Amino acid sequence: MKKYDVIVVGAGVSGLLAALTLSKHGKKVLVLEKNRNIGGNCNSYMVDGFQVDTGAHAITHLHEGPLRRLMDNYFDYLPVFEDYGHYYVRTENSFTKVPSNLKDFVTFDVLPRKDRLMLSQAITKALTLSTFGVDLSGQSVYDYLPRTLSKDTCDFVDTISGFLSGRSMKETSAYRILTGSSFVRDSITQEQFGEMIGRMEPRKRQSTESILASLLPLNLHSSLQARMNRVSQPFTSLERLATNRVNYSQGYPRKGLKSLLNAIIYSLPDLVEIKTECEVTGIQVQDGKVAGVEADEAYSAEIVIYTGFSTDLPNLMRDLPSDYLENLKGIVHTKSLTIWLGLQKNLPEFNYIGSEIWFKDFAYWAMPTSNYDPSLAPKDRQLVGFSFVIDEHRSEKHEVRKAYDTIYRALPNIEQQIVMKHEQIMIPEKAAVTIDGKFADIRTPVKNLYIAGTDTDKRSMGITRASYSIIELLKILNDDGILH
Repeated sequence: MKKYDVIVVGAGVSGLLAALTLSKHGKKVLVLEKNRNIGGNCNSYMVDGFQVDTGAHAITHLHEGPLRRLMDNYFDYLPVFEDYGHYYVRTENSFTKVPSNLKDFVTFDVLPRKDRLMLSQAITKALTLSTFGVDLSGQSVYDYLPRTLSKDTCDFVDTISGFLSGRSMKETSAYRILTGSSFVRDSITQEQFGEMIGRMEPRKRQSTESILASLLPLNLHSSLQARMNRVSQPFTSLERLATNRVNYSQGYPRKGLKSLLNAIIYSLPDLVEIKTECEVTGIQVQDGKVAGVEADEAYSAEIVIYTGFSTDLPNLMRDLPSDYLENLKGIVHTKSLTIWLGLQKNLPEFNYIGSEIWFKDFAYWAMPTSNYDPSLAPKDRQLVGFSFVIDEHRSEKHEVRKAYDTIYRALPNIEQQIVMKHEQIMIPEKAAVTIDGKFADIRTPVKNLYIAGTDTDKRSMGITRASYSIIELLKILNDDGILH
């Protein structure tokens, strides 16, 4: 039986970050992945000459967020991030920036003036309560809104709620809207990180700025790097009502998500071994303590980090407490559809840096990724991703057809320009942030068996949320005397 210090189950971004950080603390780590490819939802691949990501992504909290802390302390190679740009709303007759403060909201004529006033009052009330320490995580967005809003306004709020939680405003907490709109920011300074993780061993920095920096002209949109490198004066939450920028410290990795995945992989030391197409079929426990896993063979370790779906954990082991199993059953999943369209030329409709939402009937979030990096599409062509939250009670075929109908309605000129179509259906987060939805604890009832991933932390989304979970994992391992 092969023995390791740590076995990580799953080679998605959470599993790879767990392996990277623990190996940098001297642990011999084995990563087991059931699929052929690693990276999970943090990856890119080629389709007919276009490089598509696994879903459309914006990487958030890059100034003082969790991914920034992990990159600063554990990465040997860094991806290059381009400034994300702005968020827009598209309607049949207009294309307008999404307001992120009350000043901008006054002129947001996509919605009726009366509704804008009522929404401004609701935001101010919620933000004031949050500032004074009132927990809004159990109160829905719907509870804060008057019942006289127009259908367009309700559809708009439902769309924002859907992309932040995967559910309607009746199931999305008011706190989720505040954090997702950057009115409330969860930052992690280097000092806070050091207090949580403990003493860090000094390490040699790579002289190379980036393994990817030479592939394109440096800093096509340099303002993001400038913001990341300066020390900025923090604003209070109430000050952000006047000054907030929803795209604050957000970016898109040059060369696509693959570049972030590569930065993690190339930063892994020799202490890490990765085995793909190796499905874990059981977790071994002896005297209440984890002993290893069963896969293609038995592997022994004193610590196991499980980064798969927590809802699948009961299938890998017996005798978990009933109350623990009941909590896992309360985890809510949502499904997303991303349609990637390759266009034979750059369309004026997508002449922007950032993303757009369409909120009528069937909402989408669209992002022209080749605008950040033209090499993601063949020469003079354009790549755009459209993401939808889909109804799991409907057939996937029905939802795909409905999505295409929506795209063609929103952009009547696009259909004749399409040279590539590609659909992805996935679960973007391992747990949706809903009012009643549960999350798994990082510590499990089994000693030295831990969970990491987007079903253990409800802050932010995607890769940023996975990074939060890894920092919390490191803190707990440090508290348990395992990290150092």
